[in-house]
Amino acid sequence: MPVLKDKELRIVGFLCNWCSYGGADTAGVARATQPTDLRIIRVPCTGRVDPLFVLKALFGGADGVLVSGCHPRDCHYSVGNYYARRRLEVIKRFLPILGIDDRRFEYTWVSASEGQRWQEVVTDFTARIHKLGQAPRLADASPMLKIAELALSSLHALGSNLSAPLDELKAAIKAKLPDLECVIGWQKGYDGAHAVPLFMKTPEDVDKLIWGPLNVMNPAVYLPDFKGRKIGIVVKGCDSRSVVELLQEKLINREDVTIFSLPCEGTLDMGRVNEKLGRYTKIDKVNFDEASVYITADGKEHRFCITEYAQGKCYGCVTPGAVLADVVFGKPVPVSPGKFTPPELAMLDSMSLEERMGFWKAQMDRCIRCYACRNACPMCVCRDYCISDSRNPHWLDQEATPENKLFFQTIHAVHLAGRCTGCGECQRACPVGIPILALRQHIARTVSELFDEYKSGMNQNAVPPLLTYATEEKNIHERDL
Repeated sequence: MPVLKDKELRIVGFLCNWCSYGGADTAGVARATQPTDLRIIRVPCTGRVDPLFVLKALFGGADGVLVSGCHPRDCHYSVGNYYARRRLEVIKRFLPILGIDDRRFEYTWVSASEGQRWQEVVTDFTARIHKLGQAPRLADASPMLKIAELALSSLHALGSNLSAPLDELKAAIKAKLPDLECVIGWQKGYDGAHAVPLFMKTPEDVDKLIWGPLNVMNPAVYLPDFKGRKIGIVVKGCDSRSVVELLQEKLINREDVTIFSLPCEGTLDMGRVNEKLGRYTKIDKVNFDEASVYITADGKEHRFCITEYAQGKCYGCVTPGAVLADVVFGKPVPVSPGKFTPPELAMLDSMSLEERMGFWKAQMDRCIRCYACRNACPMCVCRDYCISDSRNPHWLDQEATPENKLFFQTIHAVHLAGRCTGCGECQRACPVGIPILALRQHIARTVSELFDEYKSGMNQNAVPPLLTYATEEKNIHERDL
C-alpha cells in the first residue's frame, strides 16, 4: 500500500546508477518508509537522460517524472550532470507551452550515502503529484481553434524591396560564377506570385534571379548537400543566420561558401495571400510599389500591403541585413531597439495550461503528418535517420493520433533547442497552416533567458549552449525538493 492515501499514481524516476540509485538502495536497506508510486529506471548517468525520455513518459501517461543524479561537482563521469542540468532545465521550462504543468517534472541530486535525503525527495515529490492529481491527457482535451492577432508594429520598416540594387548583385554573381559550382537564389515560379529555388550555373540563369517579398524560401536548406564543393548563396538576414549555424556545427565549410546579400524589408505570408486570392484559374500579372504587392488573378486585382501581410517573424526581425556575407549591396535597414514577442507565441502566453492543451489537440487533429516542416528546416540534417522513421529505437509509431503528432513536433523543437534560427520555414511549409514555429520560438526564448541572451546563428565561433556547460550556472539554481 502507498504511504500516501488514495490510489497510486504513475510516477517515473530516472536515477543515476552511481549516486541516486545507491541512495535509494541505502534508504531501502535502512527500511525507510517510502511511497510505492515511483517506478525506477536506472541509467548510467543523468547526462544519459535525453529530454525526450521525460516527454515520452509524460505523453505516455505518466503523472509525474523525477530525474535524480550525483551532486554537481561530484559526477562519476566528471561532467555528465553539468550537461544534464542545462538540458533538464530547458525541458522543464518548455513543458507549459504544451499545456503540461511543469510541477509534474523535477530533477534533483542525491548521493549514494544520502538515504534519508532520498526518502525526503521521493516523499515530497510524490506528495506534490498527488496534490496535482492525475495528469490531464491530450486525448481528453477539448479542442480549441484560435488564430493569433497579427501585430502590425515592427522593429524595422517593412516594404517591397523595390529599390534594392538587384542589377549590381547580378553582376557580382556573374563575376564570381566561374569559381563556383552554382549559386542558390530565387526565381519566378509557376506564376508571378510565387518564387521557387534557382540554381545559377550560367549567366543566363543569373538573369532569372529575383529579389523581394516573394522570396519566402530559405535557400540555406540546400547547403549541407553541397559540403566540400564551392557554392554561392543569396540570403536574406534570417537566411544568413541559418548559414552561420551550419558553420558553427561544421555542417559546411566557410572556405567553400560565398555569401551574397541585400537588405530585406520583409516577406509575404503566402498562406494568407492565397487565402485572400481564393480559387483562381491563373495569375495575370504582379506589380509592386514601395509598400505593396498587387496581384491580378482572373482579371481581379488584389493589393497586399507588406505591413499587413508579412510573415509573423518579420515584425520582430532584428537582422534585416545579413549577419555574415562576402558580397553586400544596398543600405542597411535600421532596427528599433526593444523586445518583440511573435504573434503566435503571444497568443499561447495568454492561455491557461488547459487552453494550450486544447489548442494543440485541435492543431494536431489537422496535421496530416507529411513532415514538410522537417524537410524544409535547414537545421534538420538527419533526415535519412529521422526519429520519426526509426524503429530502433522505436520512439513513434504510425498511428495518426494527436499524441504521436505532437510528440514529433516536440522532438523537432527539442532537437533545435539552441540551434533554431527562427527562419520560419517549418511553419511556412506546413500545408494546413499549423503555427508550429511557436514551439521553436518558445524554446529559443527559454535558451536566451538562461544563457546570457544567446541567439543562434549570430556568431560562427560560438558554441551552442546545450553542447557545452558551466560549473557555476548564473540562471540555473540547485534543484532541492
